[in-house]
Amino acid sequence: MRKSRIFLYVILFVILLGIFYFWMVKPANDQSTTTTSISNNQVIDEAFQLIRKEAVFAKKENILVEGAIRGMAEALEDPHSSYLTKEEAVAQESSLAEERVGIGVEITLSGGKFVVVSPLKDSPAYRAGLKPQDEIVRVNGERLDGKSMAELVKLLSGEKGTSLKMTVYRSSEERHVELHMKREVIAMHTVSSEVYEVEDFSIGIVTIAIFGEKTGEEWAKQTKALVDRGIDGLLIDVRGNPGGYLYSVSSIVSTLLENGKTFAYMQDANGVLEMLNTENKEKPYLNKIPAVLLQNGGSASASEVLAGALKDNNRAMIVGETSYGKGTVQESHPLSNGGKLKISTHKWLTPKQEWIHHKGIQADLEVEPEELYTMDIKYPHGEFRVGDFGEEIKYVQNVLGALGYNIGRKDGYFDEDTMDGVEKYRQERSLEPSSDIDDALFQSLSKTLMEYKTRKENDKQLQMGISYLVHEMKK
Repeated sequence: MRKSRIFLYVILFVILLGIFYFWMVKPANDQSTTTTSISNNQVIDEAFQLIRKEAVFAKKENILVEGAIRGMAEALEDPHSSYLTKEEAVAQESSLAEERVGIGVEITLSGGKFVVVSPLKDSPAYRAGLKPQDEIVRVNGERLDGKSMAELVKLLSGEKGTSLKMTVYRSSEERHVELHMKREVIAMHTVSSEVYEVEDFSIGIVTIAIFGEKTGEEWAKQTKALVDRGIDGLLIDVRGNPGGYLYSVSSIVSTLLENGKTFAYMQDANGVLEMLNTENKEKPYLNKIPAVLLQNGGSASASEVLAGALKDNNRAMIVGETSYGKGTVQESHPLSNGGKLKISTHKWLTPKQEWIHHKGIQADLEVEPEELYTMDIKYPHGEFRVGDFGEEIKYVQNVLGALGYNIGRKDGYFDEDTMDGVEKYRQERSLEPSSDIDDALFQSLSKTLMEYKTRKENDKQLQMGISYLVHEMKK
């Protein structure tokens, strides 16, 4: 009896010991086996574990980590420093690449609709019959309602030689059209040129859209052809150019300045300055030709390096508006997850060691463009009458007002002044008589705006640049 009682006490002791182990020891062991350290910072690790264990809206580990990286970049309070996902990094690289795979079309998002601005000549889109003002409604059977431009670009992208089916709404024919095309390698040209004849002088006009991988080579090819044609002056247009690679700027400046000229300075985080000088194996072939550079508020970064180099070396007259004002240089560092961390690592200064950040480069000749010339061409649809309200009506009011019609309000409310302007415009353009706004009116306004913007005589900044060059060439 006594032995059985002792045995019972032993069993009870073992049970109590197990309960104690379960409550006191096991949780600690669980914590040690499940805790994952993602950094050497205790606070970050604590926040990471709390979110994983207790957050109602749980996220995968990689998303939390990317959010932390993005947050660190944002904490720099530098709009030019950012975290790029793997997909975003690829998109950024392709935007500056010499070529990319696609169908070759420029698209704008207007009123929630994807409208074709223009297909590139001889591109798959061009050969398939895609036309300006076509509204893209489906790609490979997938509707585009509610999608972003990035999502559309992803649908249009793919491997070389793969097929793509696109459905568009062609308002001029009031019908849907299905088009078939194959993706091809599309050469992306960043430099274009032409010759403008005025008063027995030939002026070479060179437009640089962005400073990409091959911009320097494109520049050399285009400008050498202009020199061979015997141009008397050079007009460089970087309006709306957002920047790009600094080495492309270096190669361009080296054709305009003598070898060894300082075109910019780089300053690191410790304040150490590095002088950037022109270097060209061949003799600069443009350094004796009078030059003008056109810029506006959309000319940024590398465009401003070019402008600063030409201005401080007294090489060109700067015409237009004050530039954007981006005086930093970014470097993209690849991360192990395929993404990239883009951070500002240097300031750049003009040859006179001026930092233009948030100030921009002031034009030597300030010229404001005409209101109609700066308007974006949109392609809205729909029917509207007196009493209606909408962005489409606001677009009509702004264009008609800039064309000289008496439009009292431009807030999108269809009033009687707007109706009078619509009726007069329709009559003058031989449209069907009506006081309403419809697709025919939208198409006519967009066409009128496009024709106005393509006529060089309506470009006040360009004309001022040409006038200055003519004055210099007459000396």
